[in-house]
Amino acid sequence: MADQILMVAVLISLLSIGVILIRFILGPSVLDRVVAFDTAGIIAISVIVLLAHMLERFIYVDVALVYGLLSFIGVLVVARYHERGL
Repeated sequence: MADQILMVAVLISLLSIGVILIRFILGPSVLDRVVAFDTAGIIAISVIVLLAHMLERFIYVDVALVYGLLSFIGVLVVARYHERGL
C-alpha cells in the first residue's frame, strides 16, 4: 500500500514537471522562466528523495542535497545578473 502511494506521488510530481516546462517555454519574461526552472528543480529533488526511499538507496538523498544547492546557486546567479549584471 505504501509503495503504491509513493508511486502516485512520483507520477504527480512528473506530471507537474510537464506543466512547469510549459511555463518555462511560454513564459513571457526571463523571471518567469527562472521561477519555472527553480520550481522544476525543487520537484526533481522531491522525486529523487522519493525514489531513494522506494529503492532503499539513501545515498540518493545526498545527491538531492547537492542538486538543491547547485539549483539555488544558479538562481542566485541569474537573479544577480538580471538585477545589475556580473
